[in-house]
Order: sequence, then C-alpha cells, then structure tokens
Amino acid sequence: MFSKMKNIDTAFRYVRSFTMLVVIGCVVLCCFALYKSFSLVSQMQDKVYILANGKALEAFSSDRKENIPVEAKDHVKTFHTLFFSLDPDDKVIKINVTKALYLADDSAKRVYDDLKENGYYSGIISGNVSQTIVVDSVTIDINAYPYQFRCYATQNIIRPTSIAHRNLITEGNLRNVSRSDNNPHGFLIERWSTIENRDLSTKNRK
Repeated sequence: MFSKMKNIDTAFRYVRSFTMLVVIGCVVLCCFALYKSFSLVSQMQDKVYILANGKALEAFSSDRKENIPVEAKDHVKTFHTLFFSLDPDDKVIKINVTKALYLADDSAKRVYDDLKENGYYSGIISGNVSQTIVVDSVTIDINAYPYQFRCYATQNIIRPTSIAHRNLITEGNLRNVSRSDNNPHGFLIERWSTIENRDLSTKNRK
C-alpha cells in the first residue's frame, strides 16, 4: 500500500513538472510570437508605396537626421537656381524669385530689393539678357545648429553680343522650419550673403 502511494506521488510530480514545462513553453512561444508581430508591424510602417505610372514602387522611410546633408544641399541648390535663373520676361523673374524667397529669410529679400532698386532686373528685360547658374558644390556643417553652408557656383550671363561666365560664392545658415508645398525640405536660409562674384571669362557671340 505504501509502495502504491509512493508511485502515485511520483507520477503526480512528473505530471506537474510536465505541465509546468508545457505552460512555460507556451508562455515563451506567445512572447516570441508577440515580439515578432510587433517587429513586423514596425518594419511595415517604415515602408512607403509610391504610385508612379500605374506601378506601385516600394520605398523605405528614414529618420530626418539621416537625410539632413542631402536635403540641406538640395535646398541650397534649389534656392540659388531659382534666384539666379533669369530671362528677359518680368513674369518669369517674379515667379522664380517668389519661389526662391519662400526658402530664405529677409536677407535674401534685401538682396532682391537692392537689385530691383538699382535697375538690375529692368536691365535684363530691356537688354534681352538671360542668366543661368550651375551649382558646382555645396558644403554643409551639420555638427552645429543652425547649419552653416557655403555654395560654389558659376553664373552664365547671355547677352545678344556676348556670353560671360562669373564665379559665385555665397554662405549662410540653415534653420529648421515646417515643411510645406512652398518649402518641401523644411529649411530656411538665414544671413545669406555673397562672398565672391567676379568675372571668369567673356566670349563674343558670332
């Protein structure tokens, strides 16, 4: 009788141990499944699908900090392209300059007002002059905020009788602002100034 009770007690312990192992295994499996589910959801949220020409293209989102150098350089390049791309058409000048002024503070507006007051834009229109710019490079210091930049570019001034190439170097700061349709990168150029703007060469047109 004592032996039988001992066997029952041993069997009960085995069953209890086995049940505990099963319960622990289920808890571990559930925790792992929850972890993988949250991880998968997080990865899916980082994916962006772009519809282009009727096709869904997959893209991945990233933190703004990772894109600061790229976005900042493109912001500076876009501003200079708009501000210095001029044709002998008053509407074209106003459209380009207005778009450029959304990307900068009143330091750029003061430059525009000075050029306008000195007859620069009216001279372009009356003289049938076209002006284009090629941004060679932009350096950004992202180690300190606001971010300092320097832009190196070449201006091409096309007159009816000649084509002039001018060296242009500007600098300023970049401050974070809200993104909008007029300012998609979310930067604002501050304390913009011209360091150098001199003639490189002039070629007569035939």
